[in-house]
Amino acid sequence: MIDVVMPQMGESIVEGTLTKWLKKPGETVGRDEPLFEISTDKVDTEIPSPVAGVLAEVLIEEGKTVGINTVVARINDGASAPAAAPVAAAAPATPPPAPVAEADGSPEPVATVVEETAGPLSPLVRKMARENNIDLSQVKGTGAGNRITKQDLETYLGSKTAAPQQRQAEAPAPPPPPPAPVAAPPPPQAEPPAPPAPPRAVATIPQTVDVPSPPRVGEAPGTRVEPMSMMRQSIAKHMVFSKQTSAHVTTVHKVDFTKVAKARDKAKGNVQAQYGFSLTFLPFVLKATCVALRQFPILNASIDGTNIIYYRDINLGIAVALENGLIVPVVRNADEKSVIGLQRSIADLAARARSRHLRPEEVQGGTFSVTNFGSFGSVFATPVINQPQVAILGVGTVEKQPVVIDDAIAIRSIAYLALTFDHRLIDGALADQFTGKIKSVLENWSEEIS
Repeated sequence: MIDVVMPQMGESIVEGTLTKWLKKPGETVGRDEPLFEISTDKVDTEIPSPVAGVLAEVLIEEGKTVGINTVVARINDGASAPAAAPVAAAAPATPPPAPVAEADGSPEPVATVVEETAGPLSPLVRKMARENNIDLSQVKGTGAGNRITKQDLETYLGSKTAAPQQRQAEAPAPPPPPPAPVAAPPPPQAEPPAPPAPPRAVATIPQTVDVPSPPRVGEAPGTRVEPMSMMRQSIAKHMVFSKQTSAHVTTVHKVDFTKVAKARDKAKGNVQAQYGFSLTFLPFVLKATCVALRQFPILNASIDGTNIIYYRDINLGIAVALENGLIVPVVRNADEKSVIGLQRSIADLAARARSRHLRPEEVQGGTFSVTNFGSFGSVFATPVINQPQVAILGVGTVEKQPVVIDDAIAIRSIAYLALTFDHRLIDGALADQFTGKIKSVLENWSEEIS
């Protein structure tokens, strides 16, 4: 029997969610054939079978989140006797060793990790604690060695949410008001009492009308409720975290793509015939962006506390729209590639992203991101910064427009570039100079594309 484990999906990932089994027990599976799908904070992907054989048993059900190196299934590869499996299954499990923290606080890889458990220094626990303002000293750990697990944090958050409602429900009802005192009878009068004064008008206070509270969205008629996918949850957390972290400002520049359009029209037929992929406007934008990043390296950076981290390499993240979300694979050393080389990388990463065949390292290490919302017809938008980067460039659709040139009307290919930048580090003047450099390269395009 061969153990199949939850793979290590990047150095900062300590767990993954098994979202779907692609094979059932008893079915044959080939070596490197997709066996199951997983989802992490970084990527959704298919995991291939390590060997050829028959899927003997599935140990982790769909939707379960487990630590890296956890055994999720076993495959009978024919090299071991089938009778050995029940004996091994009946043997008592040995408790897995606790991860050992290195000096920098990251857990050292171990043979097995307790299910859904992460040490107090793990990125998962720290991230959840930071996003929810949790003091970890107030959380009781139930993992091995009293370690704090993901479930411990979820239980703690649930108890905090339920406590106010429980206290309100258990609070004693206020005592009823005391009865009004009964007036004593008037003393006998020596003289007949004076006639009573005419009654004064008294305003009538209307009784409070009980207005029923509106139903929750999930209870309203004609609605349907379904849980978010793991990828959608990850995107939501990442976007909110970015907004909470960076001071977002967006500047928009109108760019004349006429010279780029002519170069593209001249070459796209040969590119399709020779390389088998289309030539779009995006690689031209990436090439110009690399030129600008070399001139303004502060946009190829990130913030660490009060320090600025400048990156030597230019690794461009390219946003790819998926059927159920968004992912940002990375073109590494983009400044060393030609327009054709950039287009080849874009086509390859986008195709493998949509077929769920990206490797974890291919969505990590980006230093600057570009999103091409113009491919869906959008003129311009205000993109959200991809943390921990400090800027992202949005590219609008290229369309022909009448413009005034030397007091004459001309038809030009126009698009809008929107740069969202982190105002903690980058000021508006610098952002405009950076975008202006991209604009200048594109409007005066003269480079060969190969």
